[in-house]
Amino acid sequence: MAATTAALVGATGGAGTTRTCLELASALAVAGDDVAVLDAAYDTQGIARRLSGRLDPDATALVTDESDAPLADGLVEFDPDADRAALDAEALPDPGRIACLPARAPFERLARAKTAEAAQELERRIEEAASTFDRVLVDVPPLGSNPGVAAATAADRVAVVTPVSERGVDAAQTVRGRLQDVGTNADAIVAVDRDGTGGFPEADAGAVLPQFSADAPAALETESGVAAIAGAADAVLDRRLDLPLAEGGLVDRVASLREN
Repeated sequence: MAATTAALVGATGGAGTTRTCLELASALAVAGDDVAVLDAAYDTQGIARRLSGRLDPDATALVTDESDAPLADGLVEFDPDADRAALDAEALPDPGRIACLPARAPFERLARAKTAEAAQELERRIEEAASTFDRVLVDVPPLGSNPGVAAATAADRVAVVTPVSERGVDAAQTVRGRLQDVGTNADAIVAVDRDGTGGFPEADAGAVLPQFSADAPAALETESGVAAIAGAADAVLDRRLDLPLAEGGLVDRVASLREN
């Protein structure tokens, strides 16, 4: 049975965790799941940079000053690109939605959002999201703060996102140990292949993702991308995605939409 919540933990800074969350969310939504993406990487605030419009209250406010407000107050709909609605309509008949809870706050509130009390509120927010959405993905920085530990221990499953490199192998092993220290384990390793080397040396990865070049989620634009992100969904959530790849299927439809 597929898991509902997953914490994607960066093995290093810049591992590609935020992008992996959004690529995975986009594929899950095309397959029909309603997906929430929660930002626990308060310092980098990567999800906020991919959204537009009002971002208030943000994730840090909902675990501090506005802990009594409903989660829905901070959710922002994520639209990967202008072709999203057409893609969803063409690709599969009943696509899901993606809603993000970004972090965008001044330093003073960032500091308060990292307290143990705020981390408990984050756990509650993850549970609240799970009661409304089919899947919940949490963008988690390299493990070393209260929010990161809270997300990793509250989620059904934990995936470590790491670069395809010797450094990435070492970093993933370090995070595995830290997860065990806080009473949980890594259920999957998702390796991001920045250099196109095509493998993850000296370790087993549940999925290997290419370094997508476009700003918006791009996994659905090629057959190899679809296969990679489907592998990631299986490894991270035990969720099998039925994304049609035959002639006239998903990739052809995306290409046609791009041309038009």
